[in-house]
Formats: sequence, structure tokens, C-alpha cells
Amino acid sequence: MGFTTEDSLAEVLAHPQGNRILTELIPGIINAPMAQQLAWMPVGNVVMISPAVRDDTDVLDQLWERLGALGDSAAAVPAEAGYLDVDPGYEAATVPTASAVLTAPATVGLRGRVELVLQGPSHGNPFTDVELTATVTGDGTSRTVGGFYDGDGTWRLRFFADAVGEWTFTTTSNARSLNGHSGTVLCEGEPESRGPVVVSETHHFRYADGSRYVPIGTTAYAWTHQTDELEEATLGTLADSPFNKLRMCVFPKAYLFNANEPELFPFEGSLAKGWDFTRFDPAYFQKLERRIEQLAELGIEADLILFHAYDRWGFSKMGAAADDRFVSYVVRRLAAHPSVWWSLANEYDLLPWKSTDDWERLATVVTANDPVGHLLSIHNCLGFYDYSKPWITHSSVQRIDVYKTAENTDAWRDEWHKPVVIDECAYEGDIDQGWGNITGEEMVRRFWEGAVRGGYVGHGETYLNEREELWWSKGGELVGSSPDRIRFLATILAEAPGGVLDPLPSDWDVPWAGVAGSYYLLYLGFGQSRYRNIVLPPGQKYVVDVIDTWNMTIERLNTTVEGYFQVPLPGRQFMAVRMTAV
Repeated sequence: MGFTTEDSLAEVLAHPQGNRILTELIPGIINAPMAQQLAWMPVGNVVMISPAVRDDTDVLDQLWERLGALGDSAAAVPAEAGYLDVDPGYEAATVPTASAVLTAPATVGLRGRVELVLQGPSHGNPFTDVELTATVTGDGTSRTVGGFYDGDGTWRLRFFADAVGEWTFTTTSNARSLNGHSGTVLCEGEPESRGPVVVSETHHFRYADGSRYVPIGTTAYAWTHQTDELEEATLGTLADSPFNKLRMCVFPKAYLFNANEPELFPFEGSLAKGWDFTRFDPAYFQKLERRIEQLAELGIEADLILFHAYDRWGFSKMGAAADDRFVSYVVRRLAAHPSVWWSLANEYDLLPWKSTDDWERLATVVTANDPVGHLLSIHNCLGFYDYSKPWITHSSVQRIDVYKTAENTDAWRDEWHKPVVIDECAYEGDIDQGWGNITGEEMVRRFWEGAVRGGYVGHGETYLNEREELWWSKGGELVGSSPDRIRFLATILAEAPGGVLDPLPSDWDVPWAGVAGSYYLLYLGFGQSRYRNIVLPPGQKYVVDVIDTWNMTIERLNTTVEGYFQVPLPGRQFMAVRMTAV
């Protein structure tokens, strides 16, 4: 009968009416950053954390009265639909095989997306009653591609043509009209894209065409869940930014500064009436897809976060079968886009109801439905996932030490033998949370510390404004001082041999990177030296550049050096020294 002070916060939040009551009466607590971490505490204990609520007897009386009057909490949670079998008799035997109308392109460019469109049945529940796949063969190999229902009787199959020549396809389905279609698409030599980003040289990245990719990432978790005007402003900001990777959530987000309700949701239904986790809303995914394509036009990779804990709609607790259906649908729909990455979760360890076995199962669902083999990782909050797992292509790290993260990059490279991507080193901003109020100088320092240790640090921004449009979640505009300096770092990286940095044996106080005998880069960080004594192997002359990473200047010494020498410095912080063999 109803809820008491002893029920967990998670249980109350999972109840639609309970969720609304908490959001109405104690929004400051429900939207606080610690709410998710405290979800398994008794709701009575969580409420008493806030002095303002603790001393407001009128609010407390109303809260416990209304929660106590709700129906049985267990009965109020929608039952999981479970794993559903396709309907072998979905279409009658009188329906001719391959009778759906097929539209397929005759040609495609190299590393282009081929889309096969079938106008077919829509009765029953097409999302669960029908399975549609195609066997696609090209360049001497075959792969299975999963199809998906896109509403109004439209079915789509997409594959990625990564080699010149003929590509053949044959469809298989329990729906007779979708079964047995076949055809050929000619892949011509003119490239349509550089292809997906892949791991290269153990710790770095390239595009599939072999060109270098250096991730310069930022985060705008919920930018595709805003108004069209704000989303267009975000794209405009990104077009003028140095960033070529954007972390973003597939699901909407409820958190600090994220109280607005999205216009579209991934499933049919509503919070008030309940969601049908067996029926997707194609309009939701069509919009997401359009934004991903617009990012790709700007040269920006979409790092798609599949699950997260900041949820007031119940999408983080759908159950295993619904989770698998959701992941399968997303991956089948988007895998042929060359510019996507998969992130199983943002802060996976804030979802305690999902076990390691759940995450491992979900990783299998991703890889089984992704014939392209996009980059795949999982992001932490309190402790790291096991990044040595074979399905994980790179680490996606959030700091677990308030002061030291990028400084660990070289050690993590040695531990995991994979690229180290520090997606969340904290955010440049001025909010009251320690993760969101570092200075631009500190953000840039962390970027450089990670870079000279052979890794890649990500950006985010949380400056307050009256509209509560903070970049880190809603996008909009960037107002911080770090992006221009991050762009400057990107030019330094592009000038390094191979376009990347690897750590070298370093001084106790200064990290070194480069290629021994030909290129060296030292980063002095917090230090404000007037000079630096440097020793290099004799017999090779070098030119020396003094780099001011904050003021974005490069000054070359007017003489070459070798062996032991002294480099004069301006006595300012955030300097670097670059030595290039003559």
C-alpha cells in the first residue's frame, strides 16, 4: 500500500505518479547531481539531506501523504514485455514472395551507404512480429545486415560499401512480401566518405581510408532533445569550433539544468499513460539521424551514448528484453553511417540495476548488429570498467581523482594497450559542482597533459546563463576561453610526425613526447621557469620552438642546438618546448 519513508528513492522514481510527486514537491533534490548516486537509499533519508526541505513540515506532510496514497508500488511498474518471437504466419500463404515494392540504387560511391527501401506490410506490430535481414556480398566477403521498420509500411536495409565492384544482396524475412528480394549495386571508385574511424598503431586512430584522425572531442549530451532553433544554433557553433567528435545521448536527459520536456520520445506512449517498449516512434529516430548526418557534413563524429542514469521517464529500467530491442534497432538503423561511435553507457556504474553480465550482453547485441565494426566503449563514473575486454576498442574515461586524470594517460596506455580517450576531465564553467567549474586555463592544461602522454582529452562547458542552456547538455553557444587554445593544440599535433604524439622517457617534473632522434615536445604545465636545461643525444642538430600554449604563440630560437643546451623561457605558466631535427 503506497510508499513509506523506508522505500528506496529508486522505487519511488520508477513509479510514474511517485516520480511526478517528487519532481513537483522537491525538484531541488530530484534534479541534484547526487540523486542518482543515492537512488538506493531510503527516500526518507534522501529527503532529509536538504535543510530547506527538512525544515518545511508542510512540504513533508504533503509528500508523505500523497506518496502513501498511491497504489501498490510493485503493481504500478509496467510489466516487462520480455523476449518476443517473430510471427511465422505474419502474412498469409497467399501473399506472393518478394511482392513488396523494392527501391535500390544502381550505384554508390566508395565507402558510401547503400539503402534498400521496401514498401510492405504494416499490420500487427511490425517492430516485433517481423524479422528482416539481408545477406550482402562484396569484395569476396559476405555479411548479414539487419533491417528495421521505419513506419507507414516502410522497411529499410542499409549496408556500407567499403570496396569497389559489385555488391549483391538477398533478403530473408518471415514476412513473405519482404522475403527473397535480390539485386546488385555497383560501387564506383569516387569516394563518398573517408569511412569509419578505426584504431591504428594500438593507441591512435585513422579513418578507414588511411588518413589520420585525431579526436578533439566535446560533449552536448541532450542537444538533439531541444527546440529546432537551439539545435540549429548548436550546429552553427560546432561549425566554427575545433571539435571533430561530439558525445551525445540517444535517450533524453533529466538532470540539473535539464528540466524541459522533449517534443519527441523513442517509444509510443507517454510517462502518464505508460510507454510501449515494443513500439518505436520512427519520427524520433529520423530526427536523430538527420542531426547525425549534419554533424558528418561538418566533419564531426557522433559518439552515441546508448544508456544513462539521468532518467525520469523509465528508459534506464526497461528490462533486458526491451534494452536488447532498443540497442538492436538503433544499431541496425545507424551502423551504415560512417561517422558513428557506440558508447554503451555514460557512467555505467550509476546504473546498479544493470550487472556486468548485462553490459557484456548488450555489447554482444551491438557487435552482432554492426557489420561495419564501429568503435565501441563504455564510460565510467566512480570506477573503471575493464577496458581490456576484447569488444572495447578504446577507453572512455571520466576522472576519478578530482585533481589528477590526464597525468595518468601514459600509465593507462600501458595497462590497457588501447587508445586512451578522456571524455570527461571536468568542464570549463562556473556552476557549484566540482566537475563543472574549472577554468579555461585548467581545461587547456589537461588537454596538453593528456596529449604529450599519448592520449586524447575531451572538452565540455558549463557556464551559467538565464536560459539554462549549458553547452555540456543542451548545446547552444560556447562562451569559454578554452576552444581557441584547443584548436591551437590541434595544429601542433598535426605538425608532429604522423600527426600524433607518443610518450618518451621523461624528466621527473616534465613529460616528453615525440620520436626519439628526430622530434621532441616537452610540456611545462604549471611551471613558470626562466629557462630549461635540456640534454639530447649528440650528433644531431635541432631547431627549437618555444610555444606559449595559452597565448598561442611560437617563437623559434635563432640558432640550432645539439647535445646539452639551455632554452630561455618567459617565466610564464603553460609553456612547451619543441625540438625538430634539422
